[in-house]
This record gives sequence, structure tokens and C-alpha cells, in this order.
Amino acid sequence: MPHDNRPIGIFDSGIGGLTVVRSVHSLLPDEPIIYLGDTARVPYGTKTRHTVTRYAHQVARVLLERDVKMLVVACNTASAQALPALEEAFSEEDGIPVLGMIQGKKVAPPIAPRKRVPIVGVVEPGARSAVEATRSGNIGVIGTEGTILNGAYQRALEALRPGLTIHVVPCPLFVSLAEEGWTKGAVPELVAREYLAPLLEAQVDTLILGCTHYPLLRPVIRQVMGDEVQLVDSAPATARAVEAVLKDRGKQAQAGLGQVQYVATDHPDRFRRVGSKFLQKEIDDVEVVDL
Repeated sequence: MPHDNRPIGIFDSGIGGLTVVRSVHSLLPDEPIIYLGDTARVPYGTKTRHTVTRYAHQVARVLLERDVKMLVVACNTASAQALPALEEAFSEEDGIPVLGMIQGKKVAPPIAPRKRVPIVGVVEPGARSAVEATRSGNIGVIGTEGTILNGAYQRALEALRPGLTIHVVPCPLFVSLAEEGWTKGAVPELVAREYLAPLLEAQVDTLILGCTHYPLLRPVIRQVMGDEVQLVDSAPATARAVEAVLKDRGKQAQAGLGQVQYVATDHPDRFRRVGSKFLQKEIDDVEVVDL
């Protein structure tokens, strides 16, 4: 059986996507990974769609120039706002290359056909897991302002099962709490109770954690929502989607190559310190690139 030993490229606006790295590496320990966190321009969640798309396009090009075999957009905001443009610019459709575009405008020379790759976001896998988990069809979604206002989860859920009742709440402070390590105690509980009150009132039975930072706050979210509500983290579902793509296209790496390389656009010391909380292991070396 042939192997494809090129790395999987995973990126996020900052550090939160390391929860996806952790899930992918756990499920596929033999796969080499390059993770790029755009720490110089984090957060994406408060920026316009055009800006998020431009940033995602630039980050994707860096990874593609490093000859990754697929792209994983481990950022809910970028998945919600930029995935169609990334697919238009860089994805392979039955081996036919498409032009390098952002929102219908040519922004750079088309990337070489050999560098066109399958692309996986985090929204659709998370939505699919929620649809499988819900009993009543009453689903809540929390995320950054950009993710919620874009409506990507709502569209993905409706496409999978029309007629669902969907409640959405932006929870921007959860990102800061996760990065500062305030994941338990009175402060995160107070914030969680304030944010999640409408979802408790709506009696959702399933809640999508629509930001890669939010799994760190899972215990306090569980405390507020109660044991009966299913909490859906898109990271494990995204890892399974990555596995399916690799198997379908015969792109699995041979055994023993599963190293993770970390790249940031700024603040490597903070990346190591905070990123270790998300990855649940120490991070040694962080390369810095300038976009």
C-alpha cells in the first residue's frame, strides 16, 4: 500500500486550534502535523469576513508552500467565514485546479496544481455530531461573535436536518478566560451563567462548543448546563473527518512519523506557555514566521 508521508497542515487564529491538533494526533499518531497559529493577528472572531478571509488565505499559502497534503481549518471563525474562499483558491475538485481567489477577486497567482489539497473545516463535523446527539432537535450553539453572526452552524445544522430548533449565543469572554487559565472557580462560573442563561431557558438538549477555546471550559459549562445536556466539541469529529479523507484518498503516512511542528506569527514564548494548556503537554520549539 502506498503512503503519503507529507504533513497535515492545521491552522487557527491563535492557540485554540491546538485542541484539534490534540484530537488529530490522538486518533492518527503516525501522521506528521504542522500547526500554524496566527498569533500576531489573533483574534479573528471580532474581524470582518473580508479580513478573516484574507488572513486565512495568507496562512494557508504558508502551509501549502511547505507541501502539506491537506489543510485543516481549526478555527471556527475561519471555517465559518473563509472556508468557501479557501476551497475556491486551494482545494482539488476531481483533480481539476481552480483559481486563487478571495470573494470572487483574483488576489494571487493560482497555486500549482500539485499543491492543491483537500480542506476540512470544523463547523460541518461539529454540526453533524450535534445532529447525531440531539434527542429533541433543540440545539444550542456558542461561539465568537464572528462565528455566530455568520450563521454557518445554523446553515450546517439545517442542511443536515431541516426543522431543528437552533439557539445561538456569542460568548467572547470565554476565549480570554481559557487563555488566562481561568477555567474553574467563581469568575468563569459567573460568566458562564450569564452567557448560558438563554440556552437554559430554551431547554436545549445539545450544545455545540463552537470555538476551539471552549473545551477548556467544559467543566464549568457542564456545571451550568447540567448533566442532561450533551456538549459537542468539534475537535474529535474533525479528527474523524480528517481520518476519513486520508483513507478515502490513500494519503495515510507510514508508521512512526507522527511528529508535530509548531509555527506562530508572533509571541513564541506565550505560544509555548498557553499552548501547553490546550495541548495538555509541554511545547518545546516554536518557529516564528512573518506573513
